[in-house]
Amino acid sequence: VQLQASGGGLVQAGGSLRLSCAASGRTSSNYPTGWFRRPPGQELEFVSMISADDSSTTYDDSVKGRFTTSRDNAKNTVYLQMNNLKPEDTAVYYCAARRVALFSRNPGDYRYWGQGTLVTVSS
Repeated sequence: VQLQASGGGLVQAGGSLRLSCAASGRTSSNYPTGWFRRPPGQELEFVSMISADDSSTTYDDSVKGRFTTSRDNAKNTVYLQMNNLKPEDTAVYYCAARRVALFSRNPGDYRYWGQGTLVTVSS
């Protein structure tokens, strides 16, 4: 499975962006998919995860109520809608998929990774 993240860019605080994660190769429709981010000079951190069948999602407290993850399995694409962006959301955002259905915040539990897309939020 190959993942391609896109949709990053420069936005002012309070603005919105929608990231996409397109999968190719073996179908991704059975793979739970997470979003992670790496702020400048910091460690990789969990953002959100969505189950393979779109029935369940989970979010880090720092983005809860502002970010929404969804998926369109017919298009093999997972989305991250980011609203009310803050400067502290500035980071490279990565999507990742895992074969196991259980939710996980641990990057080491994900097998497939996209290349990352940069989100910059100006104050």
